[in-house]
Amino acid sequence: MVDRKSCIVVGVGPGLGAAVARRFAAAGYALALASRNPDRLGALVAEIEAAGGTAKAYGADATKEEDVAGLFEAAERDLGPAGVAVFNASGRVRKPLVEIEADEFVDAWMRGCYGGFLVGREAARRMLPRKAGTILFTGATASVKAFPLSAGFAVAKYGLRALAESMARALQPEGIHVAHFVIDGAIGQDADNARLDPAAIAETYYQTHAQHPSAWSTSVELRPWVEGF
Repeated sequence: MVDRKSCIVVGVGPGLGAAVARRFAAAGYALALASRNPDRLGALVAEIEAAGGTAKAYGADATKEEDVAGLFEAAERDLGPAGVAVFNASGRVRKPLVEIEADEFVDAWMRGCYGGFLVGREAARRMLPRKAGTILFTGATASVKAFPLSAGFAVAKYGLRALAESMARALQPEGIHVAHFVIDGAIGQDADNARLDPAAIAETYYQTHAQHPSAWSTSVELRPWVEGF
């Protein structure tokens, strides 16, 4: 096992997940990039390694307990003990309530909330003996506001926020920093900064991780300057 710590990012896509991976890699963390489709992560792994970092892609379904346990086991074996775990996966169904099928609702909750529980629990189990670590959860506007078409999304995001709050109260006295981020607005890049730049969000994730334990944030809201709230 290498001597440095790893950062495990669950739910890595081309936007925020990739930006978080780049930021923590730049800070010297070895990156474990987890996705249900790890083959699509090859370019990101190559990019991080070309910049002098270390990264490896892993196939894992965050809604399967055995996948999550296997991911952490493999990542710590390959890359070092988990210093940071980021849950960035999500599930969504956008329909009027009466049109949502039961299996769609369950799938959205499983991917957006239950997966967060499995990842957060596995991270905590490994960090508690070391009395150190950071666990970060990606939320959304729907974490605090449920709109007419968001029943299949907001339930999962409200639940994820509740999970993070409970974990923060339980784990922070043990030296583990837990934070939840409300991403209030569309993610992307434009000249007017009217959308949340993934790199700017990732910077906030990193700076939250780097906070002194005398001044830890547990709930952070991020939105572009044009966003009403």
